[in-house]
Amino acid sequence: MATPPTIETTSLTYTFPDATTGLSNITLTLPSRSRTLLVGANGAGKTTLLRLLAGKRLAPANTIRLAGADPFKETPQGVTYLGLEWVLNAIVRTDIGVGELLRSVGGDAYPDRRDELVGVLDIDTAWRMHAVSDGERRRVQLAMGLIRPWTVLLLDEITVDLDVWSRAQFLGFLRRETEARDCTVVYATHVLDNLAGWPTHLVHMHLGTVKGWGEAEVMLKEVDEREGGVTGNSRLGELVLGWLRDDLKERGPRSQHKRGPEGWSYSVTGLGGYGFEPKGGREEN
Repeated sequence: MATPPTIETTSLTYTFPDATTGLSNITLTLPSRSRTLLVGANGAGKTTLLRLLAGKRLAPANTIRLAGADPFKETPQGVTYLGLEWVLNAIVRTDIGVGELLRSVGGDAYPDRRDELVGVLDIDTAWRMHAVSDGERRRVQLAMGLIRPWTVLLLDEITVDLDVWSRAQFLGFLRRETEARDCTVVYATHVLDNLAGWPTHLVHMHLGTVKGWGEAEVMLKEVDEREGGVTGNSRLGELVLGWLRDDLKERGPRSQHKRGPEGWSYSVTGLGGYGFEPKGGREEN
């Protein structure tokens, strides 16, 4: 029997080759069939975490387990990472047809999934990739990435180019997938439209740490209990706006970032603590 696709990190700390700290002491447990939103300001560490989970970067031993396995050493079948860089690939801007691309990733082997995704994402299989918009290329990328059944899906701002309708249909597809079979989604995004009721779990990241995580409904009670209640935003929108507002106060303006000893910057560490870490650039998310 296959191991359920849970995601676990234990005291995960990651340092870039230039000695910059990317992540600090992250411990999470996300169950199979969960749909997790990864939330945080630019520079919070979301992209770094997703790439480590995907096995694209080497994490310290015994800090990450996907379906019980180390994703770098023994990547479980069905781990899929989709990020923004794909549409910059020169190949997908050449005069090649959508049908050819879908066949190249197993579309003929999974015709039902292929046809469902073509419908969900409103793709015209007659498109030539050099003559479509970035949003249309994004739809093709999603179809190519999801034609083969996946167990763990890691999405890094992947819906940014989609229109409201296509994004809603895509999120509905992911919900149906997690409700019908053992699979798990982690989705990093800044766009919260139409996400009310979608996530089962939330992870709040800030400066390479996790400030809080848990079941979405439990965390959303913060909004219900807050004086004055919600405005015109969803409960999820209000919760995340509050998180980011507090994060900004804690961090201060980027141009006035507090400095520690030579070569080090003052930053948040762990859950609400403070400390010094090597200064330097971070990945964009």
